[in-house]
Amino acid sequence: MTGQAQKPPPVAIVVSRYNAQITDALLSGARDTYTQAGGDEASLAIIEAPGAFELPVLAAKAARSGLYRGIVALGCIIRGQTQHDRYIATAVASALSHISVETGVPVAFGVLTTNNVEQAKFRAGLGMRPKAFLTEAGEERYVQVGSNKGIEAMQAVLDTIAGIDAIDKAAQARTPGVSFHLSVQPDDKSQEEG
Repeated sequence: MTGQAQKPPPVAIVVSRYNAQITDALLSGARDTYTQAGGDEASLAIIEAPGAFELPVLAAKAARSGLYRGIVALGCIIRGQTQHDRYIATAVASALSHISVETGVPVAFGVLTTNNVEQAKFRAGLGMRPKAFLTEAGEERYVQVGSNKGIEAMQAVLDTIAGIDAIDKAAQARTPGVSFHLSVQPDDKSQEEG
């Protein structure tokens, strides 16, 4: 069995409005990934939070509503001159993980925790930058590298839902042997430099 053989179920995206330039890009990536997987916009909820700290309460409400099979939490926490960012990031990550385990509704962690704005832009797909490499002929060429963690978070939640469905199907058939493979292999971090 492989991930997402059918139309994706309803999913909620909870997105922080703080650092909106970054979170808008994450949201766009997550939304596009959902629709490209065959999901209907009408089955996709977009719930705005004032900041990253408010993401868990909205994610919990969405998870407990019974309306959504998965939640994607998107935000951007950039290191400042104090330790405030670390406290927020730790609290948010812990709370979102707890919600997922407690409710059985997967919550994908698409919250960036970066040292600076440039890193955040890079991880939101806004900071695509050239990377040099040499061709076999010894010529220098450039390719654009970067990523969008909104895309990765949506893919993670859809694959987790498919994994849960595979386990449920095996349990219903009383067959302990289950084989589930991700629809896309996780990024090996080869594009995450800097």
